[in-house]
Amino acid sequence: MSTTTTTAPAPAPVTQAPGASSAAVLALARFETRRLLTRVPVLVAFAAYLAWIVWHTRDSFDGFPALQDADRATQDGPLLVGLAVLLSANQAVLRSRRHDTERHLAVLVLPRWQRTVAHLLSVVSAALLTGACVGAQFAWEALKPGAVGHGSPGELLVGPLSVLLLGGFGVLLARLLAAPFAAPLLIVLLLFLAMFLTGSATDGWTRWLVPSVTEYSLITLPSDLIGRPAAWHALYLGGLALTLMLAALLLSGGARLRTVQAAAAGAVALTVVGAVGQSRGVPEATTEARVRATVTPEKLQTCAERDTTTYCAFPEWESRTGDWAETVDEVRALAGGDARERPLLVRQRVEARYGLDSDGPIPPATRPGEVTVGTAWGGNRVPEFTVAVAGVLVAGTETEMGEMCDGRMVTVMWLALAGRPDPVADLRRVRIDDSDTGSAIVISQTEPLQMTAAHTEVLRELLALPRQEAEAKVRSGWKELTAPKVSTDRVAQVLGLPKPEGDDTCG
Repeated sequence: MSTTTTTAPAPAPVTQAPGASSAAVLALARFETRRLLTRVPVLVAFAAYLAWIVWHTRDSFDGFPALQDADRATQDGPLLVGLAVLLSANQAVLRSRRHDTERHLAVLVLPRWQRTVAHLLSVVSAALLTGACVGAQFAWEALKPGAVGHGSPGELLVGPLSVLLLGGFGVLLARLLAAPFAAPLLIVLLLFLAMFLTGSATDGWTRWLVPSVTEYSLITLPSDLIGRPAAWHALYLGGLALTLMLAALLLSGGARLRTVQAAAAGAVALTVVGAVGQSRGVPEATTEARVRATVTPEKLQTCAERDTTTYCAFPEWESRTGDWAETVDEVRALAGGDARERPLLVRQRVEARYGLDSDGPIPPATRPGEVTVGTAWGGNRVPEFTVAVAGVLVAGTETEMGEMCDGRMVTVMWLALAGRPDPVADLRRVRIDDSDTGSAIVISQTEPLQMTAAHTEVLRELLALPRQEAEAKVRSGWKELTAPKVSTDRVAQVLGLPKPEGDDTCG
């Protein structure tokens, strides 16, 4: 009797479908991104960042931004987000150790280095969201009617790259140290360095080793004269961020992958190239261009004539000549004698030889009828410009205007302020001590002017009169009111105002 034995076929081996690993990584990355962006520190940081954007951008640059300054203004806010992402990403990587689930994760389909990839992708998402905020802030500035100039892509990349760098550092720190207090201590150390060390190294190539190098300049330069190595710095930040992120992968078990090793070597090379490029200083061509823009601006400018005034501006400011012309016409309308038809040349001038560190006044123009206008506009710059226009109409040149300290100052200041919506408020704005009584220094694009207490007293009396009445008095006595060395007492007498009691001595 024969026995037949039936053998069941062996089960097919379980294999992972192509792409299953990538899909699992992406699924985990979506989970980690959601967890990261909803962490309390990240939510608070983004809320504060957005609030700062709204508060700052609404009235920034007095409504007349130069985009080559606006791009740098986007760099500080993301640092707060970056610190929050550093802390939260670090805690996310250490979550399995805190909850003692590391041994369970070890049996999953995803090895440790792929779980690190998911955490790094969540950091990339935070950086992309920061980039959207930076783009929105810059677009808001660019869409303002008074915007001029050109922004730099390299400057705009600093914000999101800073978040990527700090977030990647948080993941790397978790792979280096399992201690949960390491990230908070690192944040305290970074804040200490930012407050006490970077401020003392404002010069030299070492300052470009930090993520954000914002320079708050008192002047605005044409975009081609800025001289900052923005593109090299963006390359340096991007390379350094990739280096830290790939180092985290190598420490997570990815060292056996040749792709990760090659990418890490490439990231280090990018970092070195960027660091070398940003350390070279201002190019010689930029230095020469700064000298030309300062000494011979007429060779770089385009001029347009409106009525009896010629307006000369650097190419990026040609659209602003309409605002200058409107202001000049307001001052001319108040003048008497031949000043209403006297030819003027409004020329844009800037001290660019020292780059963004320039803070000295521009030498006064010596050519008769030439008025200096700067690269900033709006706010206090408008009454400062009206003072310059009025001073040239009365004194003839900016050089003579700077030396004037007689009764003509009353006429100059009245011409400059009487057409403004709030003359007394503008009087305070153009005086260095923000006063509207007593003696003071009047701010100017070139040399400052001096007002004695007597000048201020007569001017306040004149501004208190109805405008038509004051205008008639000024026009009828124009010749005597604008005569060189006329005394303040005589000016008050011509205008029919009380004799001033204040001191009339300059100095």
